[in-house]
This record gives sequence, structure tokens and C-alpha cells, in this order.
Amino acid sequence: MSWETNPLWAKSKLFFEYAFESPRDDPRFGLWSAMGLELLARSAIARISPTLLAEPDHEHRHLLHALNLGSEKVPRKSIGTSQVLKLCQMLVPGFTADDFNAANALVNCRNDELHTGASAFSVYTAQKWIAGFYRCCQTLAKSLGYDLVGLFGQEEANVALNLLKQVETDVKNAVNNRIAAHKKVFYSRGQTEKDELFAESERKLAQLVHLRHHRSTCPACAGPASVQGDPFGPESRQDDDGEVVVRQSVLPSSFACGNCNLTLNGYAELCVVGLGDPYTRTTRYSPEEFYGMVSEEEIDTIVEQRIRNMMTEYDNE
Repeated sequence: MSWETNPLWAKSKLFFEYAFESPRDDPRFGLWSAMGLELLARSAIARISPTLLAEPDHEHRHLLHALNLGSEKVPRKSIGTSQVLKLCQMLVPGFTADDFNAANALVNCRNDELHTGASAFSVYTAQKWIAGFYRCCQTLAKSLGYDLVGLFGQEEANVALNLLKQVETDVKNAVNNRIAAHKKVFYSRGQTEKDELFAESERKLAQLVHLRHHRSTCPACAGPASVQGDPFGPESRQDDDGEVVVRQSVLPSSFACGNCNLTLNGYAELCVVGLGDPYTRTTRYSPEEFYGMVSEEEIDTIVEQRIRNMMTEYDNE
């Protein structure tokens, strides 16, 4: 069993070749596509470190295999595919929650196809998953330094890119129509009402920022609003004037405006209005909070309580 990037990449390409040899309405197209996507995801994680693919155990037997130090008497064991996809969401730039859901749904269908009597891909047809599949493959291939041509070949890459472009156009049209509708309703209100809504949004936003919302401007009413997202990549930490400052990159995934009630969901919709750029979430801790230290006052309280408990036990004797 190899957990190295290149063999996993090569095998994913082979499985995609098998898939593209089948008609799009053949269950084998879905089955081979799902298995190729899993290997592609494992390849992307292996590029970060093959050790991430080893199933954890208290003796590190599988981890030692990833370091080429394992015993021949102990078989290798990989982490599950769902966990691999979660790692992709955490560590692969651009692999969003939408991508995780799309990939995980395809993998679950593959499990039904392989482990039950159901013809799962006859029900979960290519029309339902193909766009998400292409998007996942594009993102994972990019993290490995390739594009869809390098992964699929020119002919299939053209099919994928045309479909993704059409989906992007459909999303863009839907988002722009939604913005126009909310903008029309909002600006039909009187100026006093609009000013009151903006003032109330500012007050609420001051609270939401402390709940890990990120300030933004609404594309419909131009008022204060917020985005939320999913953290990805490693945290950075530094000491600053007696505080521990932790910074974490976040990929936006949802937007909400309390003024005109516009909402946007998913990375694709946010990108349409220029709100898809990652941002940095900064959290400040005291050293006591971050390291779980006990302050002098707390030590005194603990000691006093311990003495009282000992005296009570002594009196009871």
C-alpha cells in the first residue's frame, strides 16, 4: 500500500480513464469517478504529508508505515474517505464546504453501490453530481500543481470546463437577480426607516464580530453586513505585549444583511459579489487563558478551600 503522492495521482488518473470509457448513464461511470476522486483527494493530502493518511493508533504502528519504518507483521491501515475529505476542507486552498458535501455524497453513493444490493448510481444519476465532481477535481488538481487537462486529458477537460463555466453563469444570474430584488424593496422605503435600519445593524454587528462574524458591505443596500466562513490551513501564533495572538485563515461560506434581508450561501455565490476572498480571524488570549495557567488569586482561593476541606475532615474525625 502506497501513501505517496505520485502513485495516488497516477492511479486516480487511471480510474478516471476507466470512467470516461463508460457512457454517462452507465453506473460504472459514477463508480469509477467516485473511486478516482477518493484517490485524488488522498494524493492532495499526501502532498502535505503521507503521515496524515495513516489510521491513528496508540502504538503508532500505521504511522510508522508512512515513515517507512513499519513492521511487515503489521498491515497498513488508512483513514476513512470522509476523514480525508475533511482534511481537504481544512488544508487544501479553495476546497470548500460545498466541495466536501459534493464529494462526500458521491463517496456515499459509491459505498451503496459496492456494499448493498442497490444500483445506487442508477438513482443518483450523473446530472445530480457531475458539476460538483468536476469542481472538486479542479481544486484538488490545482493543489497538486496540475489542471484538468493534466488530470483528464484535453477532451474531457473541455467538457468539464464548459460545464463549470455554465454553472458559474447560472449562479451569477441567480445572485444578481436576487440582489436586484432586495435592492428594489429596500430603496422603496423612506430615508428615516433606512437610517434606522443601518443604525440598528451597526449595533448588532458590533456584537456579531465577537461571535466570529466578519464585517462586510451589502451588495444590495450598501449597508453594514457580515460574512461567516470555515477555517483552513494552520494557525499562526505570536506573543504581543503580554497577550497570545492567534491568527487563522477563514474561507467565507455565508453572508447575511439585516437591512434588506439578503442572504448568500456557498463560496460560489459569494465570489459573484466579490466576497469570496479569504480573511484572517484574530483572537487574543491572556497567557493564563491560552496555556490553561492558574493566576495567583486562583491559587490562593484553591489553597484556602483545600485547607478548609482538611479542617472539616479533621473536625469530623
